[in-house]
Amino acid sequence: MGSVCEDTLCHELHLRGLQFQRQRSVPIPYKEIGTALCLDLLIEGKVIVDLKAKEELFTIDKPKLLTYLRLSDMRSGLIINFHVEVLRDGLFRVVNKLQ
Repeated sequence: MGSVCEDTLCHELHLRGLQFQRQRSVPIPYKEIGTALCLDLLIEGKVIVDLKAKEELFTIDKPKLLTYLRLSDMRSGLIINFHVEVLRDGLFRVVNKLQ
């Protein structure tokens, strides 16, 4: 279900003329190893979107998105959980308070 949700959301973003990147890598700077995190979506180069399709979010989901924001030097993120009856009940904003 996750890829269907991602496909349909990307289609809607495209219809609205918004720029986005799917499955974008974010390198993790750790002792010169070549590893990275993978973002579900990056919209307009400003908002990281983490897509979910599960009954409940895990306690790690919001801190994980905050880590993505910090490593990407970005301010705004959004968790969208599609496993809800009303989509607005599945939206969670996460903000990185940059210094």
